[in-house]
Amino acid sequence: MSSAITPDLLPLTAETGPAGLAVGRVPLTELARRFGTPLFVYDEEHLRQRCREAVAAFGRDSVAYASKAFLCTAMARLVHEEGLLLDVASGGELRVALHGGAPADRIVLHGNNKSDRELRTAVSAGVRHIVVDSFDEMDRIERLHWESGLPPVRVRLRVAPGVAAGAHEAIRTGGSDSKFGFGLAGGVASAAVRRTVSSPAMILDGVHAHVGSQVLRTAELAAGAAAVARFACEAGVRGLTVGGGLGVAYEAGQTVPSFADWAAGVRAAVRGAGWSGGLTVEPGRSIAARAGLTLYRVGTIKRIEGVRTYVGVDGGMSDNPRPALYDGRYEAFLPRCPEAERPLRARLVGKHCESGDVLIDDAALPADLRVSDLLATPVTGAYGYAMASNYNKLPRPAVVFVRDGRARVVVRRETEEDLLRLDADLPPDADAFPAAGTVAAER
Repeated sequence: MSSAITPDLLPLTAETGPAGLAVGRVPLTELARRFGTPLFVYDEEHLRQRCREAVAAFGRDSVAYASKAFLCTAMARLVHEEGLLLDVASGGELRVALHGGAPADRIVLHGNNKSDRELRTAVSAGVRHIVVDSFDEMDRIERLHWESGLPPVRVRLRVAPGVAAGAHEAIRTGGSDSKFGFGLAGGVASAAVRRTVSSPAMILDGVHAHVGSQVLRTAELAAGAAAVARFACEAGVRGLTVGGGLGVAYEAGQTVPSFADWAAGVRAAVRGAGWSGGLTVEPGRSIAARAGLTLYRVGTIKRIEGVRTYVGVDGGMSDNPRPALYDGRYEAFLPRCPEAERPLRARLVGKHCESGDVLIDDAALPADLRVSDLLATPVTGAYGYAMASNYNKLPRPAVVFVRDGRARVVVRRETEEDLLRLDADLPPDADAFPAAGTVAAER
């Protein structure tokens, strides 16, 4: 028999009351009634507390929130208010960060294949620095400098230190065989330093490395930090970013290092490598993941004798693709009875036309599970909504922040009308391609 869901998988303000589990003093059953399902629920106090813990461990100007984990206007505003920089990886993320009130000089631009437009926007806005990933990107920066008159930009060079870590191959980024960065092997990273120093379009601000995500051992993060620190010392740069990657517990029994543990391990490693300056880290998952959970409504319970039980909910891989992409593992519980034992074993699946649309392969659930029950999967605050899609034309869920007994929608639920907004609605007999000269004439 499986025990009840453990508190260490729930948001910090989670507590059980007469209406079942509440977060931010708002019952989850009430949130589902008011805002529908699927629904992403974030504990705002949890988010703020994690930001403060990171800043306490590393310093105010040494923590950049990796916004790819979860970003909306409200999240950008929150992390900026808590003293974090923002790490963005596209023009879209940059726009949201700016719209959320983060000053450009508190934003760092990442990306392995930045477009001219993204680079032009970032330089014009005055971002803190750009993490340069390739010689081709240097070509683009220099061309924009000469042709568009853009000022020189501060850059940090992303290096591949030859150290890869993470829970799945797809999220290990620091190895020699990676689409990211300049390799330390073969002198490629050293050549990048020389190119940057000699360029009038770039100001070398430091170096950067990121070894992977969902790392549960600080020793792996420290090894990557040491490798890039040695190179930073050799290159004579002033800035050092050692990336993010600190993991979280998705299932009961997993142990996770604290921000303080991470800071101590990384600092010791870079000092041992000869680095005496400051350093920057980029946590994302470790700030957002446990703060969020997803609410679903059970629609189908299918028992196949001698095989298994399937439990179908009204979301699936469109709001949480991690199980399909990375073999991500989760737990589930019923908000009406969070302290109940969970002896029922079932495959928790979504509503998409894919056999691989599996949220939890072998979920532990209460024996009295029934159709129409509200079900929750915790620790979905990172890479859930951020990776959500409209597969099968499902509208993406709403996102609510809860705090001190109040709930506010920070991302509204998509509607079926939203799904039509980008369609070019040509009449059935219209020519999809205009005749020669038509476009020029319209100009």
